[in-house]
Amino acid sequence: MDRTIQPEIQTLKNFRILAPVRSTLPNGIPLTVINAGEQDVVRMDILFAGGRWQQSQKLQALFTNRMLREGTTKYTAATIAEKLDYYGSWLELSSASEYAYITVYSLNKYLAKTLEIVESMIKEPLFPEKELQTILDTNIQQYLVNTSKVDFLAHRSLLKSLYGEQHPCGKIVMEEDYHTITPDVLRNFYEQHYHSGNCSIFLSGKVTEDTIRRVTDTFGVPFGQHQLQMPKLSFPFAAVPEKRIFTERGDAMQSAVKMGCTTITREHPDYPKLRVLMTLFGGYFGSRLMSNIREEKGYTYGISAGIMFYPDSGMLLVSTETDNEYVEPLIQEVYHEIDRLHQEPVSMEELTMVRNYMLGEMCRSYESPFSLSDAWIFIATSGLTDDYFSHSLHAVNEITPAEIQDLAQRYLCKETLKEVIAGKKLS
Repeated sequence: MDRTIQPEIQTLKNFRILAPVRSTLPNGIPLTVINAGEQDVVRMDILFAGGRWQQSQKLQALFTNRMLREGTTKYTAATIAEKLDYYGSWLELSSASEYAYITVYSLNKYLAKTLEIVESMIKEPLFPEKELQTILDTNIQQYLVNTSKVDFLAHRSLLKSLYGEQHPCGKIVMEEDYHTITPDVLRNFYEQHYHSGNCSIFLSGKVTEDTIRRVTDTFGVPFGQHQLQMPKLSFPFAAVPEKRIFTERGDAMQSAVKMGCTTITREHPDYPKLRVLMTLFGGYFGSRLMSNIREEKGYTYGISAGIMFYPDSGMLLVSTETDNEYVEPLIQEVYHEIDRLHQEPVSMEELTMVRNYMLGEMCRSYESPFSLSDAWIFIATSGLTDDYFSHSLHAVNEITPAEIQDLAQRYLCKETLKEVIAGKKLS
């Protein structure tokens, strides 16, 4: 075997990920099971449809979710932490645009004990004032640290300039917003959203019949305000007219540069192929932006481009940090790369490299039972169909240089990109 010759990369033609088994608990909660584990561990994700989009004031959804582990009618915060630790369970609480997530990893042999704690957290939280104050104080400190970072300031500024203040993305959190959070504010959000009529459950790992029975016994009867139906909300968004928005940070050693515009959602038929274009443009280490702006020009250590998603839109984003004096030339190079994509079809060699990278990423993303669970949760919360993965594979395999050029001309528009800079003003 000659090790100087690179092995031929095999084309990935068929890509199947393990299909979930879906059922419904007696109280109507959808249950999705991904049985794919060798280890005697199970992961349970409990989702409630209630996030930033549904809150009546800033931070309400985040802290409602965060406070679930801080004390219930049965357990104090210390007891919850001790018991989970003793059983070797891991608990994670998170909140997003439209959903709250309670994720717990448990050894199968201790699942019953773990479920007792999780059930109490979900059905009878207390939102104790003392614990809430401690958590708010910690978060305020973190907020103050973040506001000294140019990347944080630029991102906030971009969202506000693209979406406006009537939209959840544009409602920027300020320090005073933390002081308006009280137990009653959280309790109100909890009562509206944390009930069996607003819930879905995902089980992954080594899921046995006993696992399903225990989860059904725990969460299969109606709980909370289960008849309360929340309407689907939509918000207007309006961009500011300015092309460039500057946030001054006088002591900044570097400037953060964000360039962005609103774009299509994941459901749009163009999206799977647009993903290929964005990867080629700035989505991996060998991308156009990295090759030019990092490797050739040395303006930055890293620059990326991609699409972030919110319930009602996508946001096309170019993001980097650079020395203050390189801001202008760096922005011009981004535009130069957009012009190239408009004017010249990409070579088959470059397209093959991007394709191989994306196919490799797809394979790596669905290797473990828990990453499979993430994939199916993503499908459920994004409103996508089960054939999304095969569509994505087809798009990566079939896209042509002419299609990439066409997508660049339609979606990568210099005129619509806002330029947001946070850093030191150079006179």
